[in-house]
Amino acid sequence: MKRMGLALVLAASVCSAQEPGDFKPATTNVWGAEYPRVDGTGKVEIRIKAPDATKVRVNFWSGPKADMVKQPDGYWTFTTPPLVPGLHYYTVVVDGGEFADPGSHSFFGGSKHASAVEVPEPGSDYYDIREVPHGQVREVWYHSKVTGSWRHALVYLPPDYDAAAKTRYPVLYLQHGGGEDETGWVRQGRANFILDNLIAAGTAKPMIVVMAYGYARRAGVPAPDLTGKPFGSPEVMKAMQEMTAAFEDDVTQALIPFVDATYRTIADRDHRAMAGLSMGGMQTFHITLNHLDLFSHVGGFSGAWCCTSSRSSVITLLTSGRTPPNPRSCSTTS
Repeated sequence: MKRMGLALVLAASVCSAQEPGDFKPATTNVWGAEYPRVDGTGKVEIRIKAPDATKVRVNFWSGPKADMVKQPDGYWTFTTPPLVPGLHYYTVVVDGGEFADPGSHSFFGGSKHASAVEVPEPGSDYYDIREVPHGQVREVWYHSKVTGSWRHALVYLPPDYDAAAKTRYPVLYLQHGGGEDETGWVRQGRANFILDNLIAAGTAKPMIVVMAYGYARRAGVPAPDLTGKPFGSPEVMKAMQEMTAAFEDDVTQALIPFVDATYRTIADRDHRAMAGLSMGGMQTFHITLNHLDLFSHVGGFSGAWCCTSSRSSVITLLTSGRTPPNPRSCSTTS
């Protein structure tokens, strides 16, 4: 399971052999859309139809933020410098209004649906759809008494899950980053195809992967008013700590019992892992290190400790000379 956690953190993209200047429609485009286009160096060409606009800008969240150039036919164009391989969120700003590119599929990131373009990683295919047995990704809803609401999650079931009716599986709880949601590991990260390929190659054991929505608020608690409060302020930090604690209880009191009751899991700590990216890494540290009776494997990918009490837990653990239960199977990755 450690190998699985490490593999899933790798950026996902669809590989295609291209030469510099050989622009082809991005694999993230909607059906039939010629733009955006990507070439073999990682340059991205954006083209937007806005004949009556006076100013159009492109806003790559991890790349250029620049004016587009109006063409005689009413289209606006811009070509980026080479971008690093991976998925790049962006929006277009037309006369001050921010929109998604109609030529691109939308992905949930930055707390909203936005366009994104996939820049292929040359020579890599671990995230491709291959001719191997495929698992299934199922949508589930579970009721949480902690939040007083129905909550959504995606569950990856390995190949042959339905056919092997007597087999039980270990479980990895895999958490998304801040501003994203439970769909990100599959839609942006292609985690299901990575798992299919690793399982087929024999480098990962078949497992169930649960991807849950990482934002939570306790039942009856109103949303905090953080208007004008900067990140890092006492009010924002308090709100984040309360959300983290609520999510901890949701996972341990609602989600895990639901998963163990619904699927053929091996319902013990030796066969239960948790990993997460960024905010999900913070949540992973907080939950697992406070519940070592439930988890034996921990994976934190750029995970912060800014809002978690597990920092004091692990410091106490390391300085006391004590070891977690069953230390041979308790591992962390960061």
